[in-house]
Amino acid sequence: MKATVSAKMAEKNKRTLTETIKQYGTQLAGFIRSKVGNNEDAKDILQDVWYQFSRITNLDEIENVSGWLYNVSRNRITDNYRKKKPASIEDFTVENEDGEVSIMDILLIDDANNPELGLFKEVFWEELLKALDELPDSQRSVFVLNELEDVTLKEIAEQQGENIKTIISRKGYAVKHLRKKLNYLYQELNN
Repeated sequence: MKATVSAKMAEKNKRTLTETIKQYGTQLAGFIRSKVGNNEDAKDILQDVWYQFSRITNLDEIENVSGWLYNVSRNRITDNYRKKKPASIEDFTVENEDGEVSIMDILLIDDANNPELGLFKEVFWEELLKALDELPDSQRSVFVLNELEDVTLKEIAEQQGENIKTIISRKGYAVKHLRKKLNYLYQELNN
């Protein structure tokens, strides 16, 4: 009896997996490809997402399949960026409207030949993580999703079932706190 129930659940999960791949496969592949530099990495990430999805024992427990797939994809894309280090700042630099390079771009620079930059990056990440831990969960979550995982504020509002103004406010409070806590590092960088 127990084996029959397990077999039925496995068959149902297999059908759900197949339907989900048909429904989201092309769209998810395009999303990943738009965030990753080359097709091989994009294919690897997509395969990893589908593998992780297939490992879930009861797919009915996932309330929002689309949200789950995109969250896992973003996490895998982030992991991919962490594994790879660009050869120089020109490989990834994005200037803002003022022509300035963001601090996140600086932190991604390969520091193998620059011990001072390596030390600065290490200290910055330690201090950033400490400052993030001091934030309420709601503010920390919005900041991490938006700034580190590149999720739009609108998407965050939809995912969390919150008003967009609430999400903007949470991010604002997080940014104020982080600026205050990390100001000394900013001053050190500019001197």
